[in-house]
Amino acid sequence: MYINFWYPVALSSEVTAEKPLRVKLLCLPFVAFRDAAGQAHVLTDTCVHRGGSLGLGKIHGNAVACPYHGWQFGGDGRCVKIPSLAAEPKLPARAKVDSYPVQEKYGIVFAFLGDLPEEERPPLYDIEEFGTPEWKAQTFVLDLNAYYERSIENGLDPIHNEFVHQAQGQPSLSPEQQRVPLPIEQIPWGSKHYMTFGGSKDENTALSSVKTGPRVGAAGSWHQGPNQLVTYIDLTATNSFHQYMFEAPIDEAHTKVYLVSMRNWLLQDMHDARMAEVTMRVVNEDMVVVQNLNPVRTPDSNTKELLVPGDTAIAAYREWLKKWDAKGWKIDVKALNARLGDYAITIPSPARRTSDNWVTETVPLVPGA
Repeated sequence: MYINFWYPVALSSEVTAEKPLRVKLLCLPFVAFRDAAGQAHVLTDTCVHRGGSLGLGKIHGNAVACPYHGWQFGGDGRCVKIPSLAAEPKLPARAKVDSYPVQEKYGIVFAFLGDLPEEERPPLYDIEEFGTPEWKAQTFVLDLNAYYERSIENGLDPIHNEFVHQAQGQPSLSPEQQRVPLPIEQIPWGSKHYMTFGGSKDENTALSSVKTGPRVGAAGSWHQGPNQLVTYIDLTATNSFHQYMFEAPIDEAHTKVYLVSMRNWLLQDMHDARMAEVTMRVVNEDMVVVQNLNPVRTPDSNTKELLVPGDTAIAAYREWLKKWDAKGWKIDVKALNARLGDYAITIPSPARRTSDNWVTETVPLVPGA
């Protein structure tokens, strides 16, 4: 798990100005709420006074109040009210919690969990089709009992389609394509493959009777950062699925996946249930496999698994993970677990670059290269 990337926190509809929302990400607690203007905020879910959970408190205008002693923290993380010090002219400088940059897109609230300044942050993926009349979006939220890296690798793997998704037909690679390395393109913050698939399983699939336009038969997947995955399935010139997965690592064995599934055909609402059924059938087939992998987490060396030429995309993803390891962004989970319970710990926010005197400890990181 890594700091300094964008992570989905919750659906926009779940973050309200009526009640704070508790969320666990990267093994740590956070709270999300909206201020009086409707702006979403994400803070560390630990009051610096006596450790109360802000997520169990109440929202007062532009602040969230701790349920233990009523301390109120604004969207920027600074304490704006301490009831027991009501007569004091100035609140303590250390009365603050970490507040994280927020973007709200695709009906999802995202938080940048890290301390990089804005100009240095890896981007949140831009879904160009979203909101356009030529495309229809459906969003699915999945609770996955698996490590997020294993899920991303599954999405990057084209060979498993033939075995895990047999009823869906294409995309599947021909035997010749499976024997050689995938054509990998390096992109900013990730790697990509997109190619014409050479398999022949394109008959009698769930949607074969409603396909239109000349056959294209191309597909591919790519990742941006460690937890954002894109998959294009272009069946014909007019029938495509473009799917975007934003994954939120909860801990070492649990992930919440936000899947934005786009299509440019059968756009009427009457087809939504049918499309959702097809999507979830594929998703559930993947989940059965990914939730039963051994080891649960990605091995620290490729020698611990036997990779073959068809695993080029997996190897490329793991090379990117090494790059972020070298930057010193990887969370030292073993060291973190040894301290949790005895100390309040959180992800460092950008404000830590410009101010000191913080109460809460920051998450231990594996030293970079």
